[in-house]
Amino acid sequence: MAKISGVDIRPGNNIEYEGGLWRAVKIQHTQPGKGGAYMQVELKNLIDGRKNNVRFRSAESVERIRLDTKDFQYLYAEGDMLVFMDNENYEQINLPAELLGDAADFLQDGMEVTLEMYEERPISVQLPDTIEATVVEADAVVKGQTASASYKPAILDNGVRVMVPPHIVSGTRIVVDVYAREYVKRAD
Repeated sequence: MAKISGVDIRPGNNIEYEGGLWRAVKIQHTQPGKGGAYMQVELKNLIDGRKNNVRFRSAESVERIRLDTKDFQYLYAEGDMLVFMDNENYEQINLPAELLGDAADFLQDGMEVTLEMYEERPISVQLPDTIEATVVEADAVVKGQTASASYKPAILDNGVRVMVPPHIVSGTRIVVDVYAREYVKRAD
């Protein structure tokens, strides 16, 4: 692990702060009229998702940590636990569904995911940014609304509700952004 100055923190950096593992989400460099400059950093806890705003001065240093990434394949859900298989040695691990948050709704059998690990302990699961899903239920288009850029609600085969353009009907395969939970385009 490497020590870095508090003003050298950048978004996406993983640091150890007050005994916890944190990821820098947003930074703002501030140089007040009086006193020394500081970096206002919004941190997100990698374990429990808490957020914290911290001021780091240039004299302060923090421990930058490196997370290992490993490719896994999603197999199935077992109660509140999700079962993943290591692509290299075929070992299976169980992880709580809350580790994925809302993205867990988009898991599909056999999906390739990336686990971020710290000291051999899984911290987060990264799904692909977009997935393909089938629309199972879409509201009918109201006549006269087709001229404007209006969207209508639709339910996907995984139970997730997204807003889609009026031309999308039940049975259509679409591409959905996993983290924004929104329609991207019609699948080819």
